[in-house]
Amino acid sequence: MSYNINITKVEQSKVDALDFDNIPLGTTFTDHMFICDYENGVWVNPRIVPMGMIPTHPAAMALHYGQAIFEGMKAYKDAQGEPMLFRPDQNAKRLNTSADRMGMPYFPEDLFVEGLKELVSLEHNWIPPKDGSALYLRPFMYADEPFIGMRAATHYKFIIMASPAGPFFSKRIKLWAEKQFIRAAHGGTGEAKAAGNYAAAIRPTELAKAKGYDQVLWLDAAEHKYIQEVGTMNIFFKINGAFITPKLDGSVLDGITRKSVIDVLRDKGFEVTERLITLKEIKEASQNGTLEEAFGAGTAVGIAYIQEIGLEGETIHVSDESPVGLEINNTLDAIKTGKQEDKFGWMLKTRKELA
Repeated sequence: MSYNINITKVEQSKVDALDFDNIPLGTTFTDHMFICDYENGVWVNPRIVPMGMIPTHPAAMALHYGQAIFEGMKAYKDAQGEPMLFRPDQNAKRLNTSADRMGMPYFPEDLFVEGLKELVSLEHNWIPPKDGSALYLRPFMYADEPFIGMRAATHYKFIIMASPAGPFFSKRIKLWAEKQFIRAAHGGTGEAKAAGNYAAAIRPTELAKAKGYDQVLWLDAAEHKYIQEVGTMNIFFKINGAFITPKLDGSVLDGITRKSVIDVLRDKGFEVTERLITLKEIKEASQNGTLEEAFGAGTAVGIAYIQEIGLEGETIHVSDESPVGLEINNTLDAIKTGKQEDKFGWMLKTRKELA
């Protein structure tokens, strides 16, 4: 389906003022944003407008009842300078999975992709050229109906904004295995990319950082023994030559990078198993020398190599090197930037608008 997306451009771009070698994390935004409104049961008025404040009523339901979801993805440039999107159809599907769980309306997946293409085409000069950098894209939906009462909202906004980003983790990271706080439980919202999931993670993450760790390693809510995921990533372990990653059981986010890593690992001949993994199993593998490496995988971080896992009274040493993780990271980066054949058919070109 073809959509009429109205575009209002800024008079003067701010891109020339950006130092691409020193990009502040999460505080710099491009010139424009995509907006669409849900009212009377349909999505209307898709548009791209100058980045700016959005009037919000104090009774907007997202502020009181938490109907807010989001996606995270990135745009790159290939060798010819063409803006490229990585598997945007998967983000569109996952947004609607989150919307379904949170009692929100589906957003048309073709309009999701079309809005991304138009926005990235317009903002192509904001895509950083440095290796490991990209234009981070944040599609999100929230209830903006002014109403105090416990029910699904009838008015929503869908927005896509963009922010240039440099490499996320430049060093090996340390995880803290959290046994008091939980991220998700069966029947909860763990598999949805809901804003509230991340709000609940802030306090334990700050406590972990105060102990000298980079991220929280989340365990199951019932027994605190099964590994679920890391604060901003899914997780993979290489034990005795094969890879394992926690299975999708309703409490683990179905990461786009996660599924891509699984495909690349299998394509390279590695065995990958999705199953329950206990912290005890990882500890024993570390002690007997079969734990070879571990890494996190996510849109923002890419591949993050794990050094160790801490818990009360002890440390689980993971590895000092991550050769396969590095190979996977390089492979994904090469596919995203057109330096390697896209044999999986993941990349989508946008209609580049020349400055």
